[in-house]
Amino acid sequence: MTRNEDSTHMAALLHRQRSAFLQEEPPSLALRKARLARLRAAVLTHREALKDAVSADFGHRSRHETDIMELSCVIQAIDYLSSHLRRFMKRERRHVHLFYRSARAYVEYQPLGVVGVMAPWNYPISLTLVPLATALAAGNRAMLKPSELTPRTSEALRRMLAKAFREEEVAVVLGGPEIGAAFSALPFDHLLFTGSTQVGRKVMRAASDHLVPLTLELGGKSPAIVARGHVNGRTLQSLVYGKLSNAGQTCVAPDYALVHEDDLEAFIAQYAATVQRFYPDGLSSADYTTIASNRHYDRLLGLVEDARRRGARIIEMGDRSVHVSGHERERSLPPTLIVNVADDAPIMQEEIFGPVMPVRTYHQIDEAIAYVNARPRPLALYYFGTEDGDCARLLERTTSGNVGINNTLIHVAQDDLPFGGIGPSGMGAYHGIEGFRAMSHAKGVFVQGRWNLPGLLHAPFGRLADMAVALTLGKAKASPP
Repeated sequence: MTRNEDSTHMAALLHRQRSAFLQEEPPSLALRKARLARLRAAVLTHREALKDAVSADFGHRSRHETDIMELSCVIQAIDYLSSHLRRFMKRERRHVHLFYRSARAYVEYQPLGVVGVMAPWNYPISLTLVPLATALAAGNRAMLKPSELTPRTSEALRRMLAKAFREEEVAVVLGGPEIGAAFSALPFDHLLFTGSTQVGRKVMRAASDHLVPLTLELGGKSPAIVARGHVNGRTLQSLVYGKLSNAGQTCVAPDYALVHEDDLEAFIAQYAATVQRFYPDGLSSADYTTIASNRHYDRLLGLVEDARRRGARIIEMGDRSVHVSGHERERSLPPTLIVNVADDAPIMQEEIFGPVMPVRTYHQIDEAIAYVNARPRPLALYYFGTEDGDCARLLERTTSGNVGINNTLIHVAQDDLPFGGIGPSGMGAYHGIEGFRAMSHAKGVFVQGRWNLPGLLHAPFGRLADMAVALTLGKAKASPP
């Protein structure tokens, strides 16, 4: 197809979904649960095919990581939504002022219609299907645009969803950046985009032509702050897990660490020891994921070499040349620490998205807070230490998407917490009831009672109107000049 033909095809799909939505009855609780059950069954049926596809797209992707960080997250999200859907859909009673009684006020959460989902390559299953599950729970139809950088996984998702849903319910659109640009310009009722801040700006501009409401899940440099004296096995296990899962290709991975100056050498030693314990076979381990593309691999190498030229201390924990069963495993990048690199180095300006961890030192917690606050607000912030004054001070004086205390990544798996960034790291949130409401319309309804005071206040105004005004305004004291 030509670009115009692709755009026409997508517009026709959107029209069909919206027409089907308007022609049918509003989706009941039973229908929403049935759609979620179909999605759940499809994921479990195609589990092995999805893992095969992701690993082929990456070159090598740990099957355990796909099970734990993708498929389990999808199933947990579906089960959570199904369990809480009756409560989410329930009419919400609101307060009515004394003047307006005996009237009633309430909010109903209505489906929006058709939700568009644009998913990234790093977690191509969960970041496509969790938004889809949320859209279905809210009673919507959905059009999905998975990443062209994971073509086998995108095709596997298309085949899986085509078997489970009619195209008027769920449709998958495949294609490259031009298709993505056209997709983002469609007049959806809501659009959820997960990806880089740079592309997120383009998506927002395209959506603005139709005033499409957005949820933007972006990225940024998420710091991990280690309190003085808390370089220990628990801290390093969590940091290494968060940094090296999916070879660091995770939007909420700890991007850089701020470590107390007295603990730097202990941090380096324990980081290396923890990496060895996690991956005793080194980069040839079946559980160590490769970098997803040559372009991304070359970019990461460039960041490391630039830091080396600037005089940073580079500590690589493994050999880039990896042979498995007699064949070289391409794009394996060893876990790497970069100590005390300059702030103006590209690796301290860009989101890293790889198994490379810059480490900087601080003297007092206020220095760490100032360092974080001098940079764009991150998608996640991690703190390792006791929940004492320093932790409270950090939470009070910094703003980020979510916070993990003595853990990394796990906050994303808490289905009852909203997940989303702020400023350059995102806009809006999903997961939890916040996700359901983001993909619903909160319609306020006011039901007039048999009588209320404003109903008696009409022209010609008289004494009753004066009394009403006196009750609300007459006794109010003027503010001092």
